[in-house]
Amino acid sequence: MSNHPYVSEDREGKPWFEWAVAACVVLCAVAAILGHEMAATAIIAVAAIATGVVRLVMRERSPWKVRSVAFDSIIGIGFGIGVMLLFLSIRLLSF
Repeated sequence: MSNHPYVSEDREGKPWFEWAVAACVVLCAVAAILGHEMAATAIIAVAAIATGVVRLVMRERSPWKVRSVAFDSIIGIGFGIGVMLLFLSIRLLSF
């Protein structure tokens, strides 16, 4: 009898979706390096909100799973909105 440890990743997110999110992060980094801060902020915010909405709408069939549906949705949508608000508040300070 084998005592193989349970690997939770077997039942979690789909690799193709995780690679798409990783590509968004790389695209965001490239935009930031090239000096396009607004584009970088928009890319990461939209990606975060999209992952939260996908998890909320698709629930257990979602390709993006980290924790529970509520946690993933709140963190994704909240992070996206928070990043945009933070960026806009910094821009308003420079006026």
